[in-house]
Amino acid sequence: MKQTQRKNDIRESGQSSKKSFSGNRDERMDTGKSPDRSLRSRVYTSLLLALLALVAVTAATVAWFSIADRARVRTMSLEIVADVDLRMDLDPHQTIDQYVKTLSFESIAKRIQSEKGFSMEETPLQPVTTDDAVTFTYENGSVVDDKSGAYLEVTLHFMAEKDMVVHLTSANSSESSTDGTVVLSETAGLPEAMRISFAADNQTWIYDPGMGNESSTQGSMKTFGLPGADRMTLADDNAMFSLKQGEDKAVIMHIWLEGTAPTCTDELRASQYAIRLRFTGDSGEGQEAAET
Repeated sequence: MKQTQRKNDIRESGQSSKKSFSGNRDERMDTGKSPDRSLRSRVYTSLLLALLALVAVTAATVAWFSIADRARVRTMSLEIVADVDLRMDLDPHQTIDQYVKTLSFESIAKRIQSEKGFSMEETPLQPVTTDDAVTFTYENGSVVDDKSGAYLEVTLHFMAEKDMVVHLTSANSSESSTDGTVVLSETAGLPEAMRISFAADNQTWIYDPGMGNESSTQGSMKTFGLPGADRMTLADDNAMFSLKQGEDKAVIMHIWLEGTAPTCTDELRASQYAIRLRFTGDSGEGQEAAET
């Protein structure tokens, strides 16, 4: 009987050893798998972050193309209010008294409707870009039809009673007036995405509302900003085309949303804006021509 008991003890001891070995092997196997799982987790996380970064970059690249399908003109006026010696119109005339001091949104919209076939009130601007302020393209490089309404084009005619250099100015005509150049919108980033160009005499001047009191020149094209109304002075930075006494000058104006501008994002969707442009003449001494 003792011999039988001894055999049972040996059998149980062997089974216990097998269980212990099996447990240790399982522990080693579990321990071996943990680093692999951790590594795979890190790899998956890195891939996810890379994909998110790619999506962010892609979104930033294409956002400018989709933003402005509902951006509309609320009101626009082109005003020459400080200088009685300077006038403009949408057509050329023989004498300065046939020109006007103010062009309204309605008259500009009517001319664009007649020449281009679309309504400024109903056709939204679209983000475009240009190298020369003549040919405009979408993000994919395709050329924009000037009758599509994606940007605005109109010809202004100027005449002066004396020789002068015409400036765009943010200054108000008097302390009681608010009529200086400005682009207004309830959407903060829209003015900085707007561009307005003037082309004459084989030169182009581009007004960038977000540029501040600076300018840059590339070939025959100058881009400039304007300071606040209270700091505005007539200078080379904001000087544009020259006029000869009694001679008409045609100036082609373009207005567009610059798709490559940092603020040209989806935040501009459904935005409204107002544009006011004020021109003045410099007789050559850095002073506005005096009103009489």
